Amino acid sequence: MGLFSFLSREIAMDLGTANTIIIHNDRVVVDEPSIVAIERSTGKVIAVGKRAQMMHGKTHENIKTIRPLRDGVIADFQAAEIMMREMIRMIPENHSIFPQSLRMVISIPSGITEVEERAVKDSAEQAGAKEIRLIHEPMAAAIGIGIDVLEPTGNMIVDIGGGTCEIAVIALGGIVTNESIHVAGDDFNDDIEEYMKKQHNINIGERTAERVKIEVGAAITDLENPPADYAVHGRDMLTGIPKEIKVNYVEIAQCLDKSISKIEAAVLHALEMTPPELSADIYRTGIYLAGGGGMLRGLDKRITQKTKLPVHVAEDPLRAVARGSGIALKNFDKFTFLIK
Repeated sequence: MGLFSFLSREIAMDLGTANTIIIHNDRVVVDEPSIVAIERSTGKVIAVGKRAQMMHGKTHENIKTIRPLRDGVIADFQAAEIMMREMIRMIPENHSIFPQSLRMVISIPSGITEVEERAVKDSAEQAGAKEIRLIHEPMAAAIGIGIDVLEPTGNMIVDIGGGTCEIAVIALGGIVTNESIHVAGDDFNDDIEEYMKKQHNINIGERTAERVKIEVGAAITDLENPPADYAVHGRDMLTGIPKEIKVNYVEIAQCLDKSISKIEAAVLHALEMTPPELSADIYRTGIYLAGGGGMLRGLDKRITQKTKLPVHVAEDPLRAVARGSGIALKNFDKFTFLIK
């Protein structure tokens, strides 16, 4: 590595719908929301990540905030490129007198098309990457959790991100069965916004819905350690005046029920498609939950009730994919499942 460490920088990127995480030298160096703020008149970038997130939903007509990814794939090519470049700039520099070439491993959803795959590569190249490998998110999550993916043992990963829910059975360094659905964290937020309108006559924004999900979000109505009620602020739909209401986790569990049922159905479908030998392995090893959605209170219990299988939540579900991409970066030429 000696000489090459001067000439190249190696980074792993979990390019997510909600958050983008960058790993460099085995450390998380960037963990920011996937959002950019741009000045409409000049097209100039005003902010990226947390600062842009703070502006989201509060801008005037000359500033627009863009989330470049929708449902796990790039929806706005130009904004994605800007975001990637700016986030790579956030990495603390290791100053070198030589120009450094960039080597990247980027995680992508497993249900992605070739065109969408190409968009990710092109954005990375525009952002300055010379060598790029792509890794499917469930595979990266499995590696990040600590599973030896090259073993002839079946493991089931359920990775619930912001835009997609990826369900995959992994064995021998490959994905055997794969189910990818567009029901994930963003849909939970939409459900909460909708519920607040219908049930409480109050209009709330995306950011507030996200906070409600984090503070009192749940998948079941009988939690052992229930969170305290949460005060929600929004606009009264009848009077137009700002108003506060209290919500509890039971309400949120009921409003998320439909979306969670879709995830359960996808898990059952993936299990149906699994070859019998691998099914026997999964009976022993259980199901692994990763991604931000895996942090929803009681979701592991609910999936256990549905499948009668043990469900394990990854240690740091939000960063499992990024960690796995970081390990794949170290095995850049060894892991044959990385996509060139």
